[in-house]
Amino acid sequence: MKRTFPAIIVLISLSLIGIIVIQILWINNMVLLREEQVKHKIHDATEIVGSELSVYKGDYSSPSTKFLPENFSLTQKPNTVGQRFTTAELEQKLKAAFLAVDMPNTPFEFGLATISPRGPDGYMERQSRNFEAAYKDPNNFKWQYQLISPSGSETENLAPDEVLIVVVPNINQIILKSLRLPIITAILFTLIIITAFYLTVSTMLRQKKLSEIKNDFINNMTHEFKTPIATISLAVDALRNDKVVQDRQKMTYFSNIIKEENLRMNRQVETILKAALMDKQEVQLLLRPVQAHDVIREVLDNFMLQLEEKKGIVEIKLEAENDLINADEVHFSNLINNLIDNAMKYAKDNQPPVIKIRTESTSKKFIIIIEDNGIGMNKETVKRIFEKFYRAHTGNIHNVKGFGLGLSYVKTMVEAHEGEIKVDSVAGKGSTFTVEIPLKKQVVAKVLP
Repeated sequence: MKRTFPAIIVLISLSLIGIIVIQILWINNMVLLREEQVKHKIHDATEIVGSELSVYKGDYSSPSTKFLPENFSLTQKPNTVGQRFTTAELEQKLKAAFLAVDMPNTPFEFGLATISPRGPDGYMERQSRNFEAAYKDPNNFKWQYQLISPSGSETENLAPDEVLIVVVPNINQIILKSLRLPIITAILFTLIIITAFYLTVSTMLRQKKLSEIKNDFINNMTHEFKTPIATISLAVDALRNDKVVQDRQKMTYFSNIIKEENLRMNRQVETILKAALMDKQEVQLLLRPVQAHDVIREVLDNFMLQLEEKKGIVEIKLEAENDLINADEVHFSNLINNLIDNAMKYAKDNQPPVIKIRTESTSKKFIIIIEDNGIGMNKETVKRIFEKFYRAHTGNIHNVKGFGLGLSYVKTMVEAHEGEIKVDSVAGKGSTFTVEIPLKKQVVAKVLP
């Protein structure tokens, strides 16, 4: 698994990169192809208008008739296209041509210029309003069509040559606009692939983490049950001894051991069952008014023997002016018990535990602060400390007993009481847990006059 998992990640990553590269190349080729198509259509539109205008090229007749004028002279200069058509007429012809090549509403500028050395020097006959600025912009696409007198016409080789110039600004925007749907679709599917990759990897990491937690939990559970089972087995063997059977005091002693170890196993089973109930959200609180200070004192009394054994100290400052909360007394007692038990478990081996408990209250909240001088936690552990089955390891997985359910249960119960829990810890210096529980709302009786 350790080798397979990185290999899978690498293969999926390479596949994702390959798909993204192919998508980029496809989009790039699609843009280039569409660019050629758009330019070809601009060529076609320009040639449609140019071919139509070339018919009128070098005509001696007036714009309203096809016959030569009565006062015709050989010295008379042929009419140019610019003389026959106005700027507005040329613009309408170009619009119709763009419509014919399926490019309606295409922005364009145009100009009509003479370029023949036989006539006057080259000059612009007709041009659109912004033609000059558009023509000078190197980013705009330009195409021109030379207007030549029809072969065999009466003025062939006599009329000045003319050129129709069409400029389409922002051609890249036109191309991208026409490809908007395919590009958006490609980007969308790429994002879907990346999301799928992320979900796959995160699921694999979560499964790997759950597998590690499961193994850790099984190891802890095996250890937690193995010890009382072994103790019970030894006590049962001792009870079979004839000398013990005849000694009532020893019988009582070993019977008590069996009972205590049996209770210990029952507590472990209840802890696991509570975790299962919390998963199903089937825990129901029996809320009633509770004096929090009384519960804290009662819980502390249960730890006095352990503290004396470890030569520990408890500093209590119950300074909250109001300690009346709406709580389930059993679960509230358990969460305080778990926090103090946690402080005891993770005390330093070479130093007596010092646990400081103080309370405060605001107008809306009852605050409990439990501080210890234990081994503390690093930042990573602080982030995960409330996760189910997670335990901060201290080198030996079994040096601290438990399933890693205590703080998860605490957080669940605090939130069930509509409260908050925070933790502040420094490795090697200890931890501080802060629990905030809403105070019971006081009902103010109105005095009638």
